[in-house]
Formats: sequence, C-alpha cells, structure tokens
Amino acid sequence: MTDTSPAQRCGLIAIIGKPNVGKSTLLNALVGQKISITSRKAQTTRHRITGIRTVGAAQFVFVDTPGFQTRHSTALNKSLNKTVMGAVGDVDLVLFVVEAGKFTPADAKVLSLLKPGIPVLLVANKLDMVHRRGDIAPWLGEMQKRHDFAEFVPISAKNAKDVERLFGICEKYLPEQPWWYAEDELTDRSEKFLASETVREKLFRFTGDELPYTSTVVIDKFEEEPSPKHKRMIRIAATIVVERDGHKAMVIGDGGERLKRIGTEARQELEKLMDCKVFLEIWVKVRSGWADDEARVKSFGYE
Repeated sequence: MTDTSPAQRCGLIAIIGKPNVGKSTLLNALVGQKISITSRKAQTTRHRITGIRTVGAAQFVFVDTPGFQTRHSTALNKSLNKTVMGAVGDVDLVLFVVEAGKFTPADAKVLSLLKPGIPVLLVANKLDMVHRRGDIAPWLGEMQKRHDFAEFVPISAKNAKDVERLFGICEKYLPEQPWWYAEDELTDRSEKFLASETVREKLFRFTGDELPYTSTVVIDKFEEEPSPKHKRMIRIAATIVVERDGHKAMVIGDGGERLKRIGTEARQELEKLMDCKVFLEIWVKVRSGWADDEARVKSFGYE
C-alpha cells in the first residue's frame, strides 16, 4: 500500500513590525493560546518567544521579535535590536506586519532590516479600521515599490477566518522536512519563563503608561512541591524590578491593593496555563539604572 499522506513541512516564521502594530496579538491568534504577552505598552515582548502550531501536515514555528526600538539606545535596546536582527536572518518566511493603509518612518526602518532571499508576506493588520476599501489599492501599489513582497495578506488578527487563511498561505513557504516538535507542544520556553512573562503582563496591565518599560520581572524561586490535594503544585517567588522608589509605590498601590491584583491575576492565569496549583509571592525592588548597565541586563536574562 502506498502512503498518500502529504509530506511533513516545518519551518521558521518571523513576525516583524514596529511596536504596537499587533504582532503579539497575531502570534497569540496563530498559536491559539496566549504565550506571547500582549499589552498596549510598546516594548513588552523582549525575548525571542517561539510559538508552535501544527496544522495538518505542516508545523509552523513562529519567532516573535521585539518591536524594533529606534528612539533610545540603552544597553537594553541594543540587546533587543540584536535579537531582531538574529531572528530575521535565519527564517524561512517573514510576516511583515503593518497597519493597513499606513506606512511610517518606523515601519521603513524595520523593512530595511530584511535580508534579500527570504520571502516576505505583507500582512496588513487592523483591516477592520479601514473605512474605505478603495483606499487600499493605491497604498498597496506604493508598498510593492518599497519591497518585492511575495504576497499581500489583508487581515484582522482578531478574525479567526483571517488567521486560518494565513496558515494556508504560509504553508507553501515551509520546507518539506520532519517536524521539530511534538504536535501538542506550544512553546519551547520553560514554565519559569511563562511565569515571568505572565507577571510582567499583569504589571503593565495594572500600571498602564505610568510605569516605564524598563521595569522587569525576575523569578527567584520556581519549585514543584508534593501535594496530597493537587496533582501538581508549584511555588513561585518573583521580584518586580523598578528604577525608582516612586515606581515601587505605584506598583504596590494604596494599601498594597495593586500588587495584590497583579499577583492574583497572574496566579490564576498560570494555574490555567500550567494546569496546576500555584502559590505566588511577589516582591518589588528598586534597582536604578539597570537598563543602561550591560552586565545587569545580562543577569536579568536578556541576551
């Protein structure tokens, strides 16, 4: 009997674009579960987070690059920008995400990073915000002059049909080769990493724009403990590192209220993601100037 099932495909796909064009939202929609944190604050995705999704015979390994920083040139940003360059160089396909109908100098800067020879899809996101579809054609003509895009894919990352269609388009760019991951694996990052990202997301959600993005989260303890009541129980101690005493007060909030909410929501989300009982303690410490200090940036786990 001959095997007529399609050959397995597997490849790396980078999602790039300037901050806040919807890259993390798109990654979450593609992976089908929250693994890259989404936040309205620029600069929340700092690591090369990989989302993995297997559809039919194809396995898509997504590399979510940090929003490329052009404004500041601290040690932290140099490390982030290096991550972007690394992520774009060794992939099979690039999704260049822009807001439909718009193109800014920041978009141009990201576009200039692309290496020749790698196919690039122009993903026009937030299509639902464009009121006159007729306006898209001239914009598209302009974009095609800027780069030789393999295809143009208008989508709204919030629309499930658009996301499914994107898989179909991406599949043909992946090389025919065996899958790298088991079918049900979502991320190659550890649970400890998920813990720090989740606390960080809640931190930014509850502090809004008041808190500079240089705040970070360090996991001091991540231990599994035996429990008669739960099949798995994990004890986590995390430290939120901020630049100033004023920021510390802001994170803690009146009577500790804000810190409590950050802790509760992070714990509930982690229990869902890891399917276990979580005990989470969060401390807040001030370490001024850490984002400018290369050695310290490294010690906090950035490349």
